[in-house]
Amino acid sequence: MNAFDFHRPASTADASATLGRSADGRLIAGGQSLLPAIKLGLAAPSDLIDLSGVAALRGITRQPDAITIGAMTAHAEVARSELVRAGIPSLADLADGIGDQQVRARGTLGGSLANNDPAACYPAAVLALKASIRTDRRSIEADEFFTGIYQTALEPEEIIESVRFAQPLVAAYIKFRQPASHYALVGVFVARFADGVRVAATGSAACAFRVPALEQALSASWSPAAARGVKVNAADLNADLHASAAYRAHLIPVLAARAVVAAR
Repeated sequence: MNAFDFHRPASTADASATLGRSADGRLIAGGQSLLPAIKLGLAAPSDLIDLSGVAALRGITRQPDAITIGAMTAHAEVARSELVRAGIPSLADLADGIGDQQVRARGTLGGSLANNDPAACYPAAVLALKASIRTDRRSIEADEFFTGIYQTALEPEEIIESVRFAQPLVAAYIKFRQPASHYALVGVFVARFADGVRVAATGSAACAFRVPALEQALSASWSPAAARGVKVNAADLNADLHASAAYRAHLIPVLAARAVVAAR
């Protein structure tokens, strides 16, 4: 492991300034992705800027039609939050199924979104729940945030502060889990709102994406049969040793149908 300088700022302004001064600095939230990458030699930052000392980045608040979660809130905190379980229980269920106990205790919402792993669970929730990502500079709508594999709309030195999730009428997330990593081989989040249905898939392409055909079918008929009747094009989907693109395309409507049944 290469040597690096370690910083623990008390504010996002200090964190951003430290990042800007460093030769090749990296922000660290829960460290569940970055630290293994450093140990494997896949990343060699000159500086690590630890966000755990920024108290303003933690916490959960509930509004009449939404829930806002601080970027440094751990998955386990989301999973056990009474506010989340009362307002968007599907989001708490999603958080409770991420990784293992250690990952849930240390991993954070903001870290997951900034890393944008193609198989991460939270991006599907962000897209399906009409989320907006607030940074230290602006607010980014969910549909504009994920831009490619491990890529987002975040600018250099921009820091996620919180995420606001719209409260649906009902919703559910169903994940076909990769047994070793517990990442989503395919994950589908379905959310029903007064103005229609939003469906997002993860684990299937370069990054999470919405599935318009399922949204249209379920907006017309909120039923498992409507979801199962949709055919997803496999052309742009991932293929690896765990599943072919065709298999992932098959799983998306199957999991969407299960999510309709499980929605609450």
